[in-house]
Amino acid sequence: MTTPAASPTPTATEFDLSDNEFWALRNLSFTVEPGEVLGIIGPNGAGKSTLIGQLAGEIRPDTGRILFNGRDVTHLPTHRRSTLGLARSFQITSLFLDFTVLDNVALAVQAHAGHSFHFWRSARREAELRKPARAALARVGLESRADVICANLSHGEHRQLEIAIALATTPHMLMLDEPMAGMGPEECARMIALLGELKGKQTILLIEHDMDAVFRLADRITVLVDGRIVACGTPDEIRADAGVRQAYLGSHKARHNG
Repeated sequence: MTTPAASPTPTATEFDLSDNEFWALRNLSFTVEPGEVLGIIGPNGAGKSTLIGQLAGEIRPDTGRILFNGRDVTHLPTHRRSTLGLARSFQITSLFLDFTVLDNVALAVQAHAGHSFHFWRSARREAELRKPARAALARVGLESRADVICANLSHGEHRQLEIAIALATTPHMLMLDEPMAGMGPEECARMIALLGELKGKQTILLIEHDMDAVFRLADRITVLVDGRIVACGTPDEIRADAGVRQAYLGSHKARHNG
């Protein structure tokens, strides 16, 4: 992959990760096609967090490789993967709570552009940073909240802001780690609507416990149980797969009875 400025023709992103020391993942191999939403589901302990940590560069796989748009990024650090267009959100938000909503996104724009971290004042006043930041906020429905101090947002708005920050880095692929965690029904509905707006425009890898959301949003779903992929297919194919129900529910019951 070239730098984002070069606007390369996107190719499938490939992941081939073999066993790691703690057997959290076992011989995973899958792809994410450009523009699709790939859902990753599985019971607690299935290896989802380890998977996204490896893809983001926070955890190094013992063997295997990660190809991002045709480039081997297996040994690249997190910040290098980010500059190549791989962005992620976290289960727990990480925001500058004393800054405004717009400040948070403008800082992300500036950091992604390669500026030093002596940037607090310039990020607040430079139009070339504020304009893309406002555009990212508009995409997630937070434009009217731009001047609100981040600490005063609701939990759901924090999650929306985190996605805006990721989008402001113009990613080729967005990895979302349980974006609806801790949300109530209304906030979940807003997040599903937001991700629905991004569908087809943004390549997304979605890890989420809300099965209704995954089945509504995903083009394909990969089912992970005990560190292994047990099925991958369209939502209808996964719904109809008796083996998936047995493996998923069996593993879930075993963990709660153990």
